[in-house]
Amino acid sequence: MLNSTLDKVIRTTKAHINELSFMGINTLEDLLLNFPWRYSDDGEFVTVDCLNTFESLSCKGTLKNVIGTRTRTGKFMLTCKLVDETGEIDLMFFNQEYLKRILRNGVEVVVTGKIKEQGSRKKMLSPKWEVFNPNKPLVHSGGLIPVYNQSGKINSKWLREKIHPLLEFTNLLKDPLDSDIREKYKLMDFNEAVKNLHYPSSQEDLINARFRLGFEELLYINLKNLVSKQYQKLECSFTGKKMDMDLYDIEDFLKILPFKLTNAQLRAIAEVQEDLSKDRSMSRLLEGDVGAGKTLVAAASIFIAVKSGFQALIMAPTEILANQHYKGFVKLMTQFGMNIQVLTGSLTAKQKEQVKIGLKNGLIDIVVGTHAIIQDSVEFRNLGLAVIDEQHRFGVNQRAFLKKFGKPHVLAMTATPIPRTLALTIYGDQDLSILDEKPAGRKEIITRLVPESKRQESYYWIESQVKAGRQAFVICPLVEDSDIIESKSVVSEFDRLREVVFPNLKVGLVHGKMKQNEKDQVMLDFRDKKYDILVATTVIEVGIDIPNSSIIVIEDADRFGLAQLHQLRGRVGRGEHQSYCFLFVKSRSENTRTRMKAMCDHSDGFKLSEIDLELRGPGEVFGTRQSGIPDLKMASLSDTKLVKLTQEAAQEIFDMDPSLEKFPILIDRMHRSIKEFDL
Repeated sequence: MLNSTLDKVIRTTKAHINELSFMGINTLEDLLLNFPWRYSDDGEFVTVDCLNTFESLSCKGTLKNVIGTRTRTGKFMLTCKLVDETGEIDLMFFNQEYLKRILRNGVEVVVTGKIKEQGSRKKMLSPKWEVFNPNKPLVHSGGLIPVYNQSGKINSKWLREKIHPLLEFTNLLKDPLDSDIREKYKLMDFNEAVKNLHYPSSQEDLINARFRLGFEELLYINLKNLVSKQYQKLECSFTGKKMDMDLYDIEDFLKILPFKLTNAQLRAIAEVQEDLSKDRSMSRLLEGDVGAGKTLVAAASIFIAVKSGFQALIMAPTEILANQHYKGFVKLMTQFGMNIQVLTGSLTAKQKEQVKIGLKNGLIDIVVGTHAIIQDSVEFRNLGLAVIDEQHRFGVNQRAFLKKFGKPHVLAMTATPIPRTLALTIYGDQDLSILDEKPAGRKEIITRLVPESKRQESYYWIESQVKAGRQAFVICPLVEDSDIIESKSVVSEFDRLREVVFPNLKVGLVHGKMKQNEKDQVMLDFRDKKYDILVATTVIEVGIDIPNSSIIVIEDADRFGLAQLHQLRGRVGRGEHQSYCFLFVKSRSENTRTRMKAMCDHSDGFKLSEIDLELRGPGEVFGTRQSGIPDLKMASLSDTKLVKLTQEAAQEIFDMDPSLEKFPILIDRMHRSIKEFDL
């Protein structure tokens, strides 16, 4: 029955069936699992004398004086009066001629809406309505009413009318979780949860139903991670890329550094070294705040790989970053006689060919570049380690490409400071190393929320700093002015700053609509001090180091999340000079004040991301597509208690049967769920 197609279950037109199919709803089960995205709380019925112009209320009464007429333009209009023991109101409906067959004198109905007052008369225009039958439950009014996603001819009222009489079939839904799990975690039965998500009998039942379905969503993600991790272990076992080297053997590398590594860096290097010493390929994510020293951990890992007789590659999201990594690694690695080269799209055909030959015959130990490295024509003699910087920015599955290179160890890096519990859920198929310390002696960036009244004063101060030899960024949220969004654009701000505010300074411009080589050239010119001030969008969020830049001004800072503001702030503070971040906002809301205060009070990216998660949710904080965060329907990844519970439950189920073959219903539901999340 649950697999029955909808044309055999509901009475409707072929056009409606096609529209449902477009929405991904083809069977009775699909329809039952098509949940509301919100609820309208119409509450208890009120009498006519309690209706007002301020709020939408539901009222039950009897119709009289029902008249169907046409306007001067020929449109149908139905007018009538709704009467109860306290009074009457006028009702008016437009362009719904079929109503004259349903709404007749003496019919008892429930209407929901706001009234308009004309003198002593009360009027309700096109209210929601429903015929009242004391022997049947109400579908569109009275209590918590489901509101569904709409598409074409399919609206919420239509879906309510179709779904409500089918709720008895929820008893056919099999529960994917066994009774022990349900009892241990106090979960509502699956069919009861589905029923209550459509028509909850109370707020408490709705909360319990959402908790049950939210628990499942997170459980499936955690199970998927466990299965994926096991698959990687089996797939990458016995690769022959075992590297026998312990932490003390890299003393030669550590002693050339002009500073002492943090305990977090040493811990991460030890974790990587342990992975590299095994026969199976490493899959580790190195997560660290801006300036935490991820690159040095990667360098130590590469040192181990090359000293063990293997080649290594470093992939960066942009060519300009690849070149920066190349210059940094050259300084470190050439001291040990290692041959390091760069491979990017801007090299000549002859230069690329020379690098490819060196990689194939093993003369090149380390190659740095962009995705050009993993093209089909590139071959390695013995690739042992791949380091991927900002992995989510590539938009492809690097591991699939790297398989052809003999399944090397993979170390991925991200500067997005995601709290550990959340990171273990999102990136649960990878092992995790977190750099939660910053190198000693690094100056904190002074951050201030600047009132509009002090804008000119701040400009005078910035100009004095530039004349003293410093440089500054100015960040705007938009590229060009918009009629829809009231916010500053880089194009208009660039013109204003160059012509009005700083006519005696050299002002540059960079934004996402420019070609990549143009953006790279502007950034190089800024680094080489050809510009004093660079006006930019968030394209500079991941960019090359500009040690001389000590000021960043962020316009309309209220339009950015805390995680992104912190990333932008990290563009300064990379040199010896004290650095500053000035925030300008338009909004005066409580939420804006809370977030800006957090920016001024905290320099720890992990703390800021936790605050941002509480205020906005993970999808908005990190971006559902960019960071791989699933767009959940019931659960919230910021609910750390639920995340931990589902991690525990997933491990418990996995330990019972790693293949999950004992849980066929769970597997089916998990595959359906993961497909919806696009994981």
